[in-house]
Amino acid sequence: METVISFTAIAVAILIGMAALGTAIGFAILGGKFLEGSARQPEMAPMLQVKMFIVAGLLDAVPMIGVGIALFFVFANPFVGQLAG
Repeated sequence: METVISFTAIAVAILIGMAALGTAIGFAILGGKFLEGSARQPEMAPMLQVKMFIVAGLLDAVPMIGVGIALFFVFANPFVGQLAG
């Protein structure tokens, strides 16, 4: 039982860490491409900025979903129930 709980804690830490890392990389690429696009066509900067913020909001959902899944595994671990039976 302790092994399942400890492996779950490790999996949760990896899940949240990878979600945060992926989001950070995504934001870096998004910001870089926005700056490239604004430098090439400055008149398109307001439209690109709106699209950048929309994508940033969608990109921000990735770690939130990861935290939700992690909380599910922490508080309602389905693997612990299988050990009892």
